[in-house]
Amino acid sequence: MQWSLILLFLMAQCCFIDCQLYEFHYINENKNWTEAQQYCREKHTDLATVTNMKAMKRLINISAGDQSEAWIGLISKPEFTRTWFWSLSGVEFNESETNWKEGEPSNGESENCAFLNHDLKWGDVGCGARKDFICFNRDEINFMFSLKNRTVNLNVSVHSTETDTTNKYHLIKDKKTWQEAQSFCREKHTDLISGTKQLQDGEVKNLMKPNDELHIGLFRDTWRWSDGSSFSFRHWNNDFNYKESNSGQCVMTVFNDGGRWKNMNCDERKPFICYDDKVILIKENKTWKDALTYCRDHHDDLVTITNMDDQRWIQEKVKDASTPFVWLGMRFNCFKNIWFWVCKKISYQNSTSAGWMNNCNTSGAMQAGGEHRWFQRNDTEELNFICSKV
Repeated sequence: MQWSLILLFLMAQCCFIDCQLYEFHYINENKNWTEAQQYCREKHTDLATVTNMKAMKRLINISAGDQSEAWIGLISKPEFTRTWFWSLSGVEFNESETNWKEGEPSNGESENCAFLNHDLKWGDVGCGARKDFICFNRDEINFMFSLKNRTVNLNVSVHSTETDTTNKYHLIKDKKTWQEAQSFCREKHTDLISGTKQLQDGEVKNLMKPNDELHIGLFRDTWRWSDGSSFSFRHWNNDFNYKESNSGQCVMTVFNDGGRWKNMNCDERKPFICYDDKVILIKENKTWKDALTYCRDHHDDLVTITNMDDQRWIQEKVKDASTPFVWLGMRFNCFKNIWFWVCKKISYQNSTSAGWMNNCNTSGAMQAGGEHRWFQRNDTEELNFICSKV
């Protein structure tokens, strides 16, 4: 048996496409970055973490009054080392999956961006170097999972709706700096090509010509989020200089510049943006049903994932799990042969009710590591789990 379903079809009746797993709060009080961080941690969750352009647009919309800029939760400290990241949100850099050409990366102090050679090998280069580049298109509307033979993992994948598959990658013959190339790709497509899987795609090889050196979505920096998350999203203004040391600097979003970021002395006193996390990882081992009961008694429900933004937010949480898989609010119904999201407004607590009668003892869990895919698991297993909060 092999089949696939559009995830939105599986959503519970009380779940909505625009459910947010975190909320931003604009605080119109002038504080330095450290004071703002302390305030956010006491009254909310932390200073704002921004994961992608969609989140960036939400953040811009909450600004108030005539204030033009506000602190967010990004900081660079002397003890932070340069770390490689992929530009495309949700794609994690893995040192064991690199394809550097011999002698690379050369680790020059100013060489913080990467390029793709004609033989598909990588090199590092100053981010101000002007090169052609490759953009990537991804359509996140068709967010699907597939179940194969009832023993294979549930794959979270995104499929392009374009009939011409050659349009997945776009070679842009217009020499730009790395940051200009990133901005172009995000405005016209999805992002700079990112991740080993994309770079190994046969379509990419067909785009390459002898002597080509093209910007790709790989960069490194010393910036870290206040909440300890590893999100790679950056939204710098055009004056940002990747080659300079930014130690001891903090980041503001500038509302009248499309929300683009600038680095400033952390002692500057400005308004700031906090966030409230609407999900929580429970590091207790419970069966799926016991996890569901716990979430409903103590919080709201087992978590529902409706889009790739939710997926990225949750996979960052499960990295801290103490079990190899983490329960989600996903259930399988044998009679209807479908997966569905549970919903607090619909009672499944009675073990003799229709909600449980055809469940096959099968529920959905996310990998705590690796690619954070979804697997079907016997719901008598005892795992950590993710609750949504009111």
